Amino acid sequence: MTDRDSLQRLLLQRSVKRGEFVLASGQHSSFYIDCRLATMSAEGMVLIGRMGWGAIQAAGWRPSGVGGLTMGADPVACAIAAASFRTDAPVDAFSVRKESKDHGTRRRIEGNFKPGDAVVLVEDVITSGGSARQALAVIEEAGGTVLGVLAVVDREQGGRATLESDGRKVVVLTTAAELGLEA
Repeated sequence: MTDRDSLQRLLLQRSVKRGEFVLASGQHSSFYIDCRLATMSAEGMVLIGRMGWGAIQAAGWRPSGVGGLTMGADPVACAIAAASFRTDAPVDAFSVRKESKDHGTRRRIEGNFKPGDAVVLVEDVITSGGSARQALAVIEEAGGTVLGVLAVVDREQGGRATLESDGRKVVVLTTAAELGLEA
């Protein structure tokens, strides 16, 4: 069984729920993908780390970090960072807050990020592209350069096309169709 097959099996076993759902985008759907149930599992961390790091290398990106909007992107970023350890170009992880705290440093980006960094934005699921756009704006406003977007699952509901129309390269590990799901 390939890593891709194993990831798809894990997502179907742990993350895909059927019913009637309203997504963060406001769209209605007959299925919901709670990627965290897979991305926070031991097997998922290994698979996503290895596949994500491989996808970043295949895309020719040389980031100093990986991260995205908390909470969905956090385990994806950490898995990729761990998989990159002991390679010729290890990356660190960071998280983009949905809003800054009113105490402490008041930063929107936590972890290993500084102005001038070239990074890859990671997502667990792309639906409309809204979460990715939000994180992209925060990263660029903080002085970062986003090399591209990497998602675990593309729901194939326009988000990838929206990001690509913004001039972003998007790479996904699997799609809703490949999981046997219809939008």
